[in-house]
Amino acid sequence: MPRARSQQVSLSNTPYYHCISRCVRRAFLCGEDVVTGKSFEHRRGWIEARLLYLSQIFSIDICSYAVMSNHLHLVLHVDEKHEVLRRWHSLHKGTLFIQQFARGEAMPAYAIELVERSAAIYRERLSDISWFMRELNEPFARQANFEDECTGRFWEGRFKSQALLDEASVLACMTYVDLNPIRANIAATPEMSEFTSIKKRVEAAEKGKQPTTLYPFVGNERADTKADKLNGISFKLTDYLQLVDLTGRIVRHDKRGAIDLSLSPILQRLGIDSENWMEIATKFESHTHGVVGQTQSMERYKNSQPRARPNKRGCRLLA
Repeated sequence: MPRARSQQVSLSNTPYYHCISRCVRRAFLCGEDVVTGKSFEHRRGWIEARLLYLSQIFSIDICSYAVMSNHLHLVLHVDEKHEVLRRWHSLHKGTLFIQQFARGEAMPAYAIELVERSAAIYRERLSDISWFMRELNEPFARQANFEDECTGRFWEGRFKSQALLDEASVLACMTYVDLNPIRANIAATPEMSEFTSIKKRVEAAEKGKQPTTLYPFVGNERADTKADKLNGISFKLTDYLQLVDLTGRIVRHDKRGAIDLSLSPILQRLGIDSENWMEIATKFESHTHGVVGQTQSMERYKNSQPRARPNKRGCRLLA
């Protein structure tokens, strides 16, 4: 039986989540239908543009993404920001009172109270993965159905969500997502993987920058004071790009032994055996479900979530 979304998302345990949406019937998110010969490649641009747009409105950061032919992978980081009314109005008009408040008009006390209540609701929604996925998937489904001249469900029910409890599980999942086009033989290299986060990171890195629409890597940066907390993934961008590239080459050419020494320094910092890394980074979905993390992270999660189902296979691979 599917677990309630409230039981799957626990921000007190982790802000990182792997989300997957799949199409129903033989619907195409994008790609080319080999039966009819019809191309849906233009839809990749639709969903990538919508995804990056929502990342600027919601209090949710995008760590990685890959738009595939009949499904979408995301690794998300929930961050509680607060510019509520302006952000929400980028998606919806809001009530008459909220519109008056936004224009700076004079309002009675009871109307201001209603606006404050609405702002509290919007603040919660803007940090809610379910609302993020709803704002991503519903408009796209309507647009795709209109183009296909049909009605009915486009997505395969609700999206799948996995909690990523620690750095090891986050990086393993991000690598898996970024290598999806290579694994599916629709791209030769990470930098040639259209409509993926890895392509955007590579393009920005060539200019000495990081994409403003993606959650940054901050492993090679330092906070000004001990009290400061850098907002990003605690890993070097150069190391991550190398990790993805080397993992991808091993998957395609089966040369694990030849470059295993190149992988080891990075994986040693994560405390993961290189053999296990290859197993989980190339087959993340088949080895993991629900909650993913190293053994110690899983134990902490189980203590705070008694009904959680531990993923023993994933734990052993990330140990």
